[in-house]
Order: sequence, then C-alpha cells, then structure tokens
Amino acid sequence: MNFQGSRRRGEDGIAMVIDFLLSNARLVLGVGGAALLGIATLAVKRLIERAGRAADDEKVEQKMAESWEELSLVSASPTLIKRGIEGVVMKHVAKATRQQKADLCQQPQMSSLEVSKPESKSKRLQLCVLSLQERLQQYYNTRAALAPHEVQRAQSLALDICTEIQGFMHSRHPDMPLGEMSLGGSLLDDLQVVSADHACLLVPLKLEASLWSLIPGEQTLLTHPLHWMVRRVNVEYFPKGRSYWDRYLVGGYLSAEAVVSMFNKAVMETINWPSISSTMDCLVRPVLGGPDLRLEIRPRDEKEGAESSDQPLFISMLPLLRQGDVALTAQPELTSPWVNAWHLSLYPWETQRLAQLDAADDGYRRHTLKILKAVCRLNPALRPLKAAPLANLILHLSDSESDWSEISLDVRFQQCITELIGYLEQGALHSYFKPAVNLLSGLSEDQVDQMGFMLYCAVSEPEILFI
Repeated sequence: MNFQGSRRRGEDGIAMVIDFLLSNARLVLGVGGAALLGIATLAVKRLIERAGRAADDEKVEQKMAESWEELSLVSASPTLIKRGIEGVVMKHVAKATRQQKADLCQQPQMSSLEVSKPESKSKRLQLCVLSLQERLQQYYNTRAALAPHEVQRAQSLALDICTEIQGFMHSRHPDMPLGEMSLGGSLLDDLQVVSADHACLLVPLKLEASLWSLIPGEQTLLTHPLHWMVRRVNVEYFPKGRSYWDRYLVGGYLSAEAVVSMFNKAVMETINWPSISSTMDCLVRPVLGGPDLRLEIRPRDEKEGAESSDQPLFISMLPLLRQGDVALTAQPELTSPWVNAWHLSLYPWETQRLAQLDAADDGYRRHTLKILKAVCRLNPALRPLKAAPLANLILHLSDSESDWSEISLDVRFQQCITELIGYLEQGALHSYFKPAVNLLSGLSEDQVDQMGFMLYCAVSEPEILFI
C-alpha cells in the first residue's frame, strides 16, 4: 500500500522533497519500509505545519531545518532508516502531545464562557491525572457501554416493528415461506456503543433442501470467498414453479437483488406507516432510495405531539438464508454489481468466538472491542474503521496473548493500537475465519494516512483518543 497520496500542500520547498522521497521509497525500502516512511514523514509534515501556523516565516524555516536535519542523520540502511524515523517521529509526537496535555492541565484566567462550563473543565483535569487503566474504564462507562433503559427501549421499538411487519406479511402474502422474524446484530449482542441508534430485523427465507444448493464463493465464477450463490437444482425432476422462490431466479440462481426489490415493494412501499406510527406513538417511515431495506423511527414530543429532536432509531430488514452454521444475507450494497450474489456473514462466527474466549477465562475481549469501537466512531480520523476489522484484530491477538483479564486491559489496548499500525503499514488485515478476505481493502490512501498519523500519536500519548 502506497501512503504518498496527493497532499495538496507540496508545491515547493520541503513538500517537494517529501513527495519525491515518498515516490521513490518503495524502490529502496520495500513496501513495509515505504509505508512506515510515508506515515512518519506525514507526521513530521503536520507537526511542522502546526508550528508554522503559530509562528512567522523565519521561525517556520528554522523549525523545518531542525526537523529535517534530524532525519538527514539517519543512515541509508533500510532498517536504520525505519528505526531512525520512528525515533524522530515519536520525539516530535511526544513533544506535541505533552504540550497539548500541559495546555489542558494548566489553569488560565477564567473567562465568562469557562465559568459557564465547569463540568467540561473538570473532565479535562481528570484526564490528566488518571492512569490509562482508569481512563479506559471511565471511557467504557461513559461512552462505550449503553444505559440498560436505552437498550431496552430500542429493542422494544424494534420488536414492535417486527410484529407489525410479520403480521402484515402473513395476511398479505400467506403463501410466502418465511421463518419467524427476529432481532439480531450488535444491539442484541450487547456490542453496540455510544448510542442505541440501529437494530437489525432478520427475515429468514425457507428453502426446500431438495430444490436449492448453497454454493461457496470460491466455487463460483465470482471467486470471492464472501460472495455465495444459491443454485436451483433438480429441475429435471421438479420443474421451475414448484418452489415459491422460483419467481426470483436469474440465470438459474436465486437473485439476492430481486428478493430485496420484492421486499421493498411488499413492505416499504405498501404498509400503511402513518397508521403504524399512530399505534406505536412514534413516527415510523421507510428510508427509500438506497440499496438496503431501512426504517427510521423517531419518538414524538410528548407535549406537542410533533417529531422529537431525539436521535432516531434505524432498523434494517435483512433477508436471510441459513444452512447449518452458514448465514447468507441479501445485501446488494456489499455484493454489487453481482445481482445473484449473497453475502456470507462472518459476524455470527466472530461474535460467538469472542464470547467463547471470554467465557473460558473471564476475559475482557468484548470489553476491549467496545472501547475500540467507541474510539473509532467518535474520532473523525478513525471513523472509517468499522466493527469487523476491530473484532478480527482482537481474535488474531488472542492467538498469541492469553491474558485478557481486567488488570491487563491497558496493556491489551496499547497492544491493539500497535498491532493496528502494523496492519495499516502492510495494507492488509486478513479475516480470522476467511484469510483470503482483506478487511482493509475498502480504505483509501488518504484514510490510511489519517489513521496512521492518529495511531502513531496514540502510541506515546493514548489519551488523545479519549478527548
């Protein structure tokens, strides 16, 4: 993975030198070295720019010269370049973050605005005196863990919607072979963080075992391990039309896109949502125009009866096929442009494995995962990192680290940050259950740069992730 990108600030002077260095680094250092050099030089450039905004041109030139004199002293050996740049970058990062920490901890003259916000100031002061272990526990309790009443309310709303949709489908499409609808996903598994704002409604489709065959992705023309296909079989003995789902065949395969389109018309565009809204005493409306099946629920204002300003709850309907421990979902947004492809969901395997490991040793793996999810969701630079890479990061680390007790939470958290930097440098984090799947493949160069810079800063000063 090449970290150079277009920096939009490299028109002259030191930026041209950096861009030239990055463009040729792969030849000298190899992929891993070039990746590290890219993140390192990016870190130094941003520190220089930050200093430049607070000083005049002469001071900027002096700081540039001092910074790059240090880099020029590093040997031409790739190994020493790596170690040398790490040292320089870490020194600058540590200096900058120490200054930031000092600025937060010092008590300047209190303005009227500061007097009006004593709670905010006290939180910053606490951040400076707590140990990392204490800060992690505090962050978990205030950001990662959801209040029980909030979870219960979201689950109750989702179950009410589930009951309404199931009743409607049974009355309008009694011949459609559907299993019992249920809730799934992070809200049900106690892995949702920050706020209870989304839920998943699983809609299982019943297939005749003698008429349908689930084909693994590696055995299909798509060759993608997560893109499975559902083939109609035994057509010579059971002609098309014997199965209800034959009407959604495309080229001899059950089309996930056609199934989603059917549910969109049968549910999203047909149900009387205003009537359901009055029954549930909240505003329920479909989110139309996207590739997925989503509902938005907003609570009503008790006084005025109008739409409340509270955060809405989004519920996704997910058509599902199950065979043994294999769960295939109809998600065209993940399998596009293949209309026949179904997505192999690894979420149940990952969640079950984490729960088993924690149950065996009373570990804090799920605890750590929720903290990492909250950090990434609330930090703009880390927001592109979703739950799947973070869960697989912990699963991989669990193979080499056995101590996941509460007292080791800070050590494991720092180790997760270090491991994540390594995966970003390599440009690949392979799925624990499907090694052929690279969970970082959807990230752009600029996103990797931003995440790499933030995580490098967090190595020496982890508290910047909690501000």
